[in-house]
Amino acid sequence: MRWKEIKPPGEKKARVRAILLLSGGLDSVLAGKILEEQGIEIVGLTFTSLFFGSREARKASEEQGWPLVLVDITEEEIQILEKPKYGYGRNMNPCLDCHGQMVRIAGQLLERYQADFVATGEVLGERPKSQSRPGLNIVEKLGELRGLVLRPLSAKLLPATRVEENGLVDREKLLDISGRSRKRQLELAAKYGLKEYPTPAGGCLLTDPGFSERLKNLLKWRGRLLAEDISLIKIGRVSFEQEALLVIGRNELENEKLKRQALPDDVIIANAEVVGPLTVVRLKMTGPRDKTAERKALSEDFEMFIDELYGADSRQKKDEGSKSPGDENPEKTGLSQKGAGEEGNLREGSDGEGKENQLDSILEKPAIRKAALLTIRYSKARTAEKARIIFSWLGQKRVMEFRKEEWEGYL
Repeated sequence: MRWKEIKPPGEKKARVRAILLLSGGLDSVLAGKILEEQGIEIVGLTFTSLFFGSREARKASEEQGWPLVLVDITEEEIQILEKPKYGYGRNMNPCLDCHGQMVRIAGQLLERYQADFVATGEVLGERPKSQSRPGLNIVEKLGELRGLVLRPLSAKLLPATRVEENGLVDREKLLDISGRSRKRQLELAAKYGLKEYPTPAGGCLLTDPGFSERLKNLLKWRGRLLAEDISLIKIGRVSFEQEALLVIGRNELENEKLKRQALPDDVIIANAEVVGPLTVVRLKMTGPRDKTAERKALSEDFEMFIDELYGADSRQKKDEGSKSPGDENPEKTGLSQKGAGEEGNLREGSDGEGKENQLDSILEKPAIRKAALLTIRYSKARTAEKARIIFSWLGQKRVMEFRKEEWEGYL
């Protein structure tokens, strides 16, 4: 767990201080405003991970003048995703486990920030699983904060907390909102002068059906979840092969993102003569990837290499053909000896023959051939009779030529 103070809370100024789980959505902001009316000091706590950001919470903190602490829970989130105690929601979203974890972290920070309890913007019945009565109890149990979690928007419909019993909060000034209707929240927003707030659709990628499907396939493919893999499948067209993960950029922005996410031992593939999609091939490894390995700065090296071969003008045309409907996935494997003629090692690697031989072996893999043909298929090169593809791996480079009949099956 990594955390930092976006706006430091400082010394406690009021008699009572609460740590508010602040998403930046309307409910969490209203929870804070209701407590402020009772003279309670607010310290915002928000979270970020590979699946959601903190932009709305930062904005709300700035607008309300609340201190804000940001915690990165990517590692904890991945552990939960692999085996959530209370399962998933409609997609691959372990909301109960995730919310429980957030409450637990908030509890760990109570002493540090001289806070008396944790508050949330949860509304009874607003979400069928995570905000049902049993769901709210589970979150509190997972958070290990029995009696110290206050839900100001629905408090009157829930058992009194220790916070209320000890007189830190006046229960009569709390609310009894329930269900999915937003009418009362909107009335409160008008009362407090809140004009801009995000819709309650949720900003978590784990609730997205398409991304959840990718994540399930990733877990099945590798048998575990790695942060570097998750970062990669958030981009472009994704294909899981038996021995490799293929990700193809759909536009210039995605190509740039892929360059930043590529690891040193990924195979990078691109058209050698036209601007088009960049493809990253991540080979499945038998052991865990070395997390200390530096990400390779691929952008300048790769483009300079292509300029050396074909001139700076060879990559200046925008390739509108890189956008194409549908993600066809025909079952074509096997490296054609006749169709993929290697043109030679164009730059000798610094590690000599050993690394060259390894690259030769890698290029024989069916997944590499498929990646090359898909790279052609999603570029303007698909209309030509021949296309040259450049491969880059650990400083080694190859150019191979393919014929139209080889990629026609992917059109």
